Amino acid sequence: MIPNENLDPFIIGGKTYASRLLVGTGKYKDFAETRAAIEESGAAIVTVAIRRTNIGQNPNEPNLLDVLPPAQFTILPNTAGCFSADDAVRTLRLARELLDGHDLVKLEVLGDQKTLFPNMAETLKAAATLVKDGFKVMVYCSDDPIAAKQLEELGCVAVMPLASLIGSGMGILNPWNLQIIIDQATVPIIVDAGVGTASDAAIAMELGCHGVLMNTAIATAKNPVLMASAMKKAVEAGRSAFLAGRMPKKPYAASPSSPTGGLIGKA
Repeated sequence: MIPNENLDPFIIGGKTYASRLLVGTGKYKDFAETRAAIEESGAAIVTVAIRRTNIGQNPNEPNLLDVLPPAQFTILPNTAGCFSADDAVRTLRLARELLDGHDLVKLEVLGDQKTLFPNMAETLKAAATLVKDGFKVMVYCSDDPIAAKQLEELGCVAVMPLASLIGSGMGILNPWNLQIIIDQATVPIIVDAGVGTASDAAIAMELGCHGVLMNTAIATAKNPVLMASAMKKAVEAGRSAFLAGRMPKKPYAASPSSPTGGLIGKA
């Protein structure tokens, strides 16, 4: 049974969302496929790279908001492609203007063109500025528990550690660090980057993550719409498994699963 959202609410920045799966909008073959996959995913929060996608800054180009209207989806502008705190802050201020004062944003400040690993010094700097500027900041970061806690203490409304490198599809490479981040957090922890298939999403949720954000895993699948459906189910199943509480691991069954008392030949 899927957890009741009223009993197990997913709250970010003071608002409750029906889905714990957050999705991106890049790398699809066209806007029609983007819409179909996102609808199938059931996602309520959709992240958009302001530097790469038109949401009104280029009036003569197709506008993504015509396909994914803000009345139906929470648009989460992000700073993909930014390599400094100043660029990230400038990009999100532009997004706030384009979205009529929208304050929920995704911050990412990259440190390397090849790996897209985050620059945590610049990320912390940008987060501090944006929080002071009234933004509700969801922040992409490394899986460093110290840095994750610092971002929370700065006032970020969600911390989003990578599972593995952006676009790698390698899944969760360091569950131990991720578990520490989850255990010490008082804000939602959302895995961001590295998910490749449904089992990766389920594992993240079973660890206790509050949500999963992905783009490449869905958009570059052979059948993006079918993969979106699989990811939706995986996130729901992983959350249910976490809430249910798994059995302990052991090398062999120390006792039979059925009672032995009362059997013939047993005292």
